[in-house]
Amino acid sequence: EVQLVESGGGLVQAGGSLRLSCTVSGRIIDDYAIAWFRQVPWKEREWISCISSTDGLTVYADSVKGRFTISRDNAKNTVYLQMDNLKAEDTASYHCAADFIRSICPVGDDYRGQGTQVTVSS
Repeated sequence: EVQLVESGGGLVQAGGSLRLSCTVSGRIIDDYAIAWFRQVPWKEREWISCISSTDGLTVYADSVKGRFTISRDNAKNTVYLQMDNLKAEDTASYHCAADFIRSICPVGDDYRGQGTQVTVSS
């Protein structure tokens, strides 16, 4: 069974930082692109970042560009999202996702985790 488990969320003041982790079990991530999206109940899902497998190419939504950094450690089967200079509008549930088909971004959300909550106080 493939599972994606996010961790690292929490409560932080505006301007602070958090590092989220997405650990995958049941599938080796080496050959696949992995993405992060965030969800607020009253808003549409927002895809915020993705990292390809072949060349490590990264993409970011304009809303997080320059503040968030996605990376991967294939040895740990984990993808990270470093979030700096957090703003109140970054408050959301953060999820990682993959389809384990594509090696380059974008990817589908055939597999996604339960999410980790990030709350930024202003």
